[in-house]
Amino acid sequence: MQFIDVSRDGPVTTVTLNRPAVMNAINVEMHEELQAAFDAFAADPDQHLCVVTGAGDRAFCAGSDLKAAAQSGLPPTYPRSGYAGLIERFDCPKPFIAAVNGVAMGGGFEIALACDIMIAADTASFGLPEPLVGAVALGGGLHRLARQIPLKQAMGVILASRRLSAAEGLRMGFVNEVVPAAELQAATRRWVDDIIRASPVSVRTSKAVVQRGLAEDSIATAMAKQKDYPEFIAWRASEDIKEGPRAFAEKRKPVWTGR
Repeated sequence: MQFIDVSRDGPVTTVTLNRPAVMNAINVEMHEELQAAFDAFAADPDQHLCVVTGAGDRAFCAGSDLKAAAQSGLPPTYPRSGYAGLIERFDCPKPFIAAVNGVAMGGGFEIALACDIMIAADTASFGLPEPLVGAVALGGGLHRLARQIPLKQAMGVILASRRLSAAEGLRMGFVNEVVPAAELQAATRRWVDDIIRASPVSVRTSKAVVQRGLAEDSIATAMAKQKDYPEFIAWRASEDIKEGPRAFAEKRKPVWTGR
């Protein structure tokens, strides 16, 4: 990989956007590398959680590399799973955590919004400033922001191209936790540890049931249909569903297989 770094620590994959000289802005090649990295994570049965972050201390991701796009003169093209190989990855029930270490603007904000949990350094900032350059935030930002915070708040951010601080993101509700920049890695690890102590099958099923249920027309319909969701069916047939009660009865730590 030329523009990203991928590392694995046990069941945790970390994908680092690594173009700090241009605030980790994404070019065509970086899109393809991210698609490949997330494909590998999704396909690996031993990888249960992915952390997405940026290199350096200035930026998580400043969005698309507009200079590279202007020089090419070609319309933007995105990989199979959408912007950054992530924003249309609706078929992956494994959790993603965004560790936002600085500026997350435009496509960078859209990447963070596509993750399930967002931890932000107190130096982070967010926004969808695409209208200022005659563009529209079509990488999921418009849809996700309007679903993750109150509509009037979202419309204010979108229509006025507002730049938000980490503290404002926490208040609005799209950020889970804000920490001093020096503590971002430790805080992210704390969230990771809390997630991976649980059954990977249960975690995946929980995420899938939430996402599929939100697409139903009511809570009653979601609850009636959840038993037919494929992730629910896989959980009912899993080894982990047996291991949990057995470990509890034997007063020991569960040994999860993730299967």
